[in-house]
Amino acid sequence: MTERSPTATPARIAPLPSLPLFHKIEGRRAVVAGASQGAVWKAELLSAAGADVLVLAGDEAAARQFDGLAASPVKGPVTVLARRWSAGDLSGAAIAVGDLPDRDDALAFAAAARAAGAPVNLVDQTELCEIQFGTIVNRAPIVLAISTDGGAPMLGQSIRARIESVLPLGLSGWARAALQWRPRVKASLGSFAERRRFWSRFVETAWRQVDRAPGECDFATLIAGLGQDSRPGTVTLVGAGPGDPGLLTLKAVQALQSATVILYDDLVGPDILELARREARRVSVGKSAGRGSCRQDDINSEIVRLALAGETVVRLKGGDPLIFGRATEELDACREAGLQVAIVPGISAAQGAAAAFGFSLTERERARRVQFITGHGADGALPADIDWAALADPAATTIVYMPRKTLAQLAARAIAAGLDPSTPARAIASATRPEQQQVVGTIASIAAFAATLPAGAPVVVLIGEAVREARNFALLEALAS
Repeated sequence: MTERSPTATPARIAPLPSLPLFHKIEGRRAVVAGASQGAVWKAELLSAAGADVLVLAGDEAAARQFDGLAASPVKGPVTVLARRWSAGDLSGAAIAVGDLPDRDDALAFAAAARAAGAPVNLVDQTELCEIQFGTIVNRAPIVLAISTDGGAPMLGQSIRARIESVLPLGLSGWARAALQWRPRVKASLGSFAERRRFWSRFVETAWRQVDRAPGECDFATLIAGLGQDSRPGTVTLVGAGPGDPGLLTLKAVQALQSATVILYDDLVGPDILELARREARRVSVGKSAGRGSCRQDDINSEIVRLALAGETVVRLKGGDPLIFGRATEELDACREAGLQVAIVPGISAAQGAAAAFGFSLTERERARRVQFITGHGADGALPADIDWAALADPAATTIVYMPRKTLAQLAARAIAAGLDPSTPARAIASATRPEQQQVVGTIASIAAFAATLPAGAPVVVLIGEAVREARNFALLEALAS
């Protein structure tokens, strides 16, 4: 008989420093010994989970720190005694928490808790802990806990802050509805496949309409929808901002994370696309002057086709989709097809440029109005219908989008219409991105300076007295001249 060596089985999960669990302690006794702010917080957390909390503060002065919590507990009752703990206090406890700076006292507390069968946590004494309290994101009944194994609590808090910023508060309502509906779904739908389809649609609807609370009509709609062979999807126009992914709105991130297909422009960088759900299909539909690009009619048709096939479509545009983003054509195409359309505005290129280089677009005395114009029309030439009198208004800040080919002509026409040739101007390329650059001058000189900016980079030109307000303008202007 040939002896075979055992075959190594690949690990299915990386090693864990501890086992993450969610512990039901409602109605059970929890003991807290000590009286620091950490003890107060943990007593409050135990009360929030429904435990019957016994606090052994140590003395009268320490006990007063718990007065507010004892008078108004979060959920479970809180009893505070002004004495030290004893081993008998731990009998029958579901959990024992000690905030005991004295090492011998902490060791005795841990030993007594283990003898009583109570899992023990010692504040700031990780090596004595059987259990640890993680940093919590609370969207009850959805609860996320973050652990750094006690090594970096502030890192855990920063992770929580990032999750908090993208996890909608409205998820709580949908999760509560799921708890209420689960028995009805089981009773109404006999097969596992039907129930899975119901919950799949429930999740899609929750993310798509996370800002409202679900109602009975949603349950009926989801049940009825299971009998349909097909259903239309949805379309969301999303502003990707000027380039820095940190400038995306929360709604934009939420839309990206629920999309099944994303149609994106050339101005949308890879860092922004990385925020989308991994499974989403990404389709480039960029348009750029001077080279082959997608026709707008084809983009409109593709958006409609995908949505009618049931996809959750995000049309991702640089800047704000409602400012020279041809949003009207895409909205009209979707509405004519009977599709739901939502719009998530973004930070515009003008706002991003002004913020990146530290100046305001308005100024109380000298710039009371902001106006947006485009540097070229459908034929690529300077638009014939620009209001030149408005552009020459010295009290306005003018933002010129897509100015590269026609900037010299635009400046000459504006000066001829009465704009002072010495009016300050800035041309900013790739605003808010690491490679951002700017040139400054006057309306008379800005076209020549803008020609030195990197080819292919998105450029926006800002004209008006407000542009001069930045502290470094005079220095940059001197260097340029």
